[in-house]
Amino acid sequence: MKVLAVDDHQSIIDAVKLCINLRWPTARIVVAYDGESAIDTVKTEIPDIVILDIGLPDMDGYSVLENLRQFSSVPVIMLTVRDSDIDIARGLEMGADDYITKPFSHVELLARMEAVLRRTAGRSDSSQRPLTAGDLWMDFQHGEVLVKREPVQLTSTELRVLRHLIYNAGRAVTHDSLVAAIWGTHRGEKVDTHTVTVHMRHLRAKLGDSVDSPKYITTVRGIGYKFLEQTTVATATELPLSDSPTDREE
Repeated sequence: MKVLAVDDHQSIIDAVKLCINLRWPTARIVVAYDGESAIDTVKTEIPDIVILDIGLPDMDGYSVLENLRQFSSVPVIMLTVRDSDIDIARGLEMGADDYITKPFSHVELLARMEAVLRRTAGRSDSSQRPLTAGDLWMDFQHGEVLVKREPVQLTSTELRVLRHLIYNAGRAVTHDSLVAAIWGTHRGEKVDTHTVTVHMRHLRAKLGDSVDSPKYITTVRGIGYKFLEQTTVATATELPLSDSPTDREE
């Protein structure tokens, strides 16, 4: 198992290392002390789980999480001194898998890590491997999507919308969470509801989905959207023979 610990305090890093190595002696622990390094490390190291502090020197943990969810579904546990319901809800809505407040006990950290790893088993490397969901086949690493083995040309924005919904399959994705993940703002001040609706309509049409009888994406009234189909990592026999991904425009 590979764990990425992100914190700018060496004492916290040392505590996390000690805790994990006591439970998993063979675990490899990689470290990042700021947000940019954390994002780069996830891309290069592909960890199985990330322990992410919110208070980082260059950007907060929410911004790091927002960036990670653009390309990775790696399980993330937020680690912070902030314990308000608003802070916790914000992290979870943006795609965190759990939330621990400082100071924390080693027992609590291990228990939450084990619970998250069980719940997300097989998901940590899914951003690097093709996925299937019903008649959909998706390779987000190379930007390819097929419906019933036929290629579908999505814009880069539509691809990011689909990816965010896929990585949150089975649970409602709020409008603000979708805007934050796709357009990079937490409150949606630059992207209104109509813009999201238009992109969603185009995406549904290309997937052959129906608003009235949805197979993939359903509208959760007053909240946002939900991807209905369960996703799995594609097996070798499910890999289609396809050419290089076509160029796409925004």
